[in-house]
Amino acid sequence: MGQVVSTLQALHFCRKHRIDISTLLVRHASGDWGDITTADKCVNDAAVLDGRRILSAYSFSAGRVWVLTEATGENGVRASTCIMLPSDY
Repeated sequence: MGQVVSTLQALHFCRKHRIDISTLLVRHASGDWGDITTADKCVNDAAVLDGRRILSAYSFSAGRVWVLTEATGENGVRASTCIMLPSDY
């Protein structure tokens, strides 16, 4: 997952709605991609193996939170994961 960062808006949203960011990260890291289509889940599963970007989306009554892990670099390492709201993208 690399370095984990968050947008300010996502931090405020999660605090306001008592969403545990660490739980979202554990879900993302364990392959629970959240509320995305079956096709997107298949894309994420393949991305784990081939190094493409991985996007999880978790839905709450107040809105959605995305967890985005960037594609691997030339060294084969994923440098960063960002917690954000869809409006931050």
